[in-house]
Amino acid sequence: MNKKSDVIEKRRDKLEALREKGVQLFPNDFKVSHTVKDIKDTIDGSPETIGVDGAPFSAAGRMMAINRFGKSSFIRFRDRTGLLQAYIRKDKIGEDGYALFKQLDIGDLVGLRGPVFQTKTGEWTLLADEFKLLCKAVRPLPEKFHGLKDPEKRYRQRYLDLIMNQDVRDIFIKRSRIIQAIRDFLLDRDYLEVETPMMQPIPGGAEAAPFKTFHKALGMDLFLRIAPELYLKRLVIGGFERVFEINRNFRNEGVSTQHNPEFTMLEFYEAYATYRDLMQITQEMFQEVAIAVTGSSSIHYQGQSIDFSGNWRQISLLDSLQEIGGVDTGILYNRGALLELASLKGIEITKADRIGKVITKLFDVLVEPKLIQPTFITGYPVEVSPLSKRSDTDKALTERFELFIAGREIANGFSELNDPCDQKERFLQQVADREAGDPEAHFMDQDYVEALEYGLPPTAGEGIGIDRLVMLLTDAASIREVILFPHMKPSGKK
Repeated sequence: MNKKSDVIEKRRDKLEALREKGVQLFPNDFKVSHTVKDIKDTIDGSPETIGVDGAPFSAAGRMMAINRFGKSSFIRFRDRTGLLQAYIRKDKIGEDGYALFKQLDIGDLVGLRGPVFQTKTGEWTLLADEFKLLCKAVRPLPEKFHGLKDPEKRYRQRYLDLIMNQDVRDIFIKRSRIIQAIRDFLLDRDYLEVETPMMQPIPGGAEAAPFKTFHKALGMDLFLRIAPELYLKRLVIGGFERVFEINRNFRNEGVSTQHNPEFTMLEFYEAYATYRDLMQITQEMFQEVAIAVTGSSSIHYQGQSIDFSGNWRQISLLDSLQEIGGVDTGILYNRGALLELASLKGIEITKADRIGKVITKLFDVLVEPKLIQPTFITGYPVEVSPLSKRSDTDKALTERFELFIAGREIANGFSELNDPCDQKERFLQQVADREAGDPEAHFMDQDYVEALEYGLPPTAGEGIGIDRLVMLLTDAASIREVILFPHMKPSGKK
């Protein structure tokens, strides 16, 4: 038997012995009056009221350390707000209570009641008049010295990661604040928060491979949504002129430091607005959220300083290939020359028959990694923008932008295509692409075309990757660091 198994077996024996003595191992009758933060706030605000003769506090949490000294002990316990020391004395909690305490282990959950005093070393400590076991843990926590560092184990056992690593808890607290700040930003601008179907008969709104399932009662295939876009635009047609949704999308694609098959997106749509209006809104949103969450409009991400303040750079896709990617202007419209350049650069082009795909793939490799400061790239080809309105000045391009920060795409927005005839033609081209072997091309959505025939007002819409934004604002290198339970292969499978 290995050391860990031996410890677990001993703890199980201890649990059964306590149960046989009639000890309640999992009671639910202890009332908490204060969190650790509440206690510390009271100490800071009214230190004159604190002392061994002061008012008692009732607090509860997980024991993270125990130091026993015969008839007294010090413990450190943690609740959702922080860590606090407590002093356990036999003469305070009684002989039976102290005998029970001596049977407990690091990781057990306990309730304590008593005043707070300052030790000789200056540490504020709860003096327990009452001590109660709330939950007996069978498995030991990782050793404090080594902690929980292995990423594989941290992601698979996130609960242990949260128990042992304060910085991890801080990331997810900050994630919640980021989402709330975004929600507040949009609600303050008269947007309506809505929910649209997660399971859809036709997956649309993006070029991506969907997950497929079957609904037995309806006798039909359904797809986990790759985007809520087409449903949100139906709502704009219905008269909800400003809508947003923060929810999950699902794409049956690779897993990496930047991709998880289940991820969180913000999508928002505003009638009587253009893609340029949304660029301004996006800039303001990021600035407000950064200040609300980090206290500054400048952040540090993976050793790089990123400044959200001021007006962000805007450059067209084709100009960026020339100015940043070093591509000769003379070959930008020559598919053969672009493919030759890609071959020389070692860039694999899987959809070589579409010049728009060739151009954007070259951009992905030659330009995107260099876009560290917030940059809007505009003027995407129609071929890769099947839901975007065409440019009035160049019918081969669309009124679309993508936002890049720290070398990766963060947002995608455009003036919405609201011409039902043009939309139908683009869907048909996507169907042809799918039949030719492109699994990510759009399906034909005749119901959406019919909805457009009732009239979609001039509208602009945008999607923002919440996980990638959280990565930026928490300095996380991998998307797995900002998703509580990232998808992984089964343990032991390569």
